[in-house]
Amino acid sequence: MFLGTLELKKYVYDRIKHQKGPDMSILTKDEILREIKAGNIVIAPFKYDQVGPASIDLHLGNEFHMFKRTYQTIPVDEQASSEKEVLERKIVREGDHFLLLPGETVVAVTKEKVKLPPRLCGQLESRGRFARLGLSVHIASAFIQPGVDSHIFFLMTNVGPVALEIYPG
Repeated sequence: MFLGTLELKKYVYDRIKHQKGPDMSILTKDEILREIKAGNIVIAPFKYDQVGPASIDLHLGNEFHMFKRTYQTIPVDEQASSEKEVLERKIVREGDHFLLLPGETVVAVTKEKVKLPPRLCGQLESRGRFARLGLSVHIASAFIQPGVDSHIFFLMTNVGPVALEIYPG
């Protein structure tokens, strides 16, 4: 299900039943810091310098989920197989890297755990300098749901012609 901005706003307010706040917008640095101080946004671990003018920098964790190489076919429908059947977990030790080959896609996880209140959502974006190396991040949904309380999972694909050494952190 996809909801437009107004539909999402109505859905969240109807479901959560909290007091109406200001219209949806992008939070400024001061607003982000105020929400963190009030305990409404929780980023763990967190350092003050992660907060930008209208964003919070998240770091790549050391957990990757690689697609198993197989010749079996897997149906993509509502009864689709468990991702455990197609993904293999790999933990990268501190100081080591994950090698992402050309054309390869992996599921990556943020270092930080993110908690948002029901009235706030997030948007995952990559840095342009990584895109210029051929690294495409969050091919699927970049939307972070209101009320999330977990590490953020996202896809990374090497669309360039050379292997990329991906370092957690």
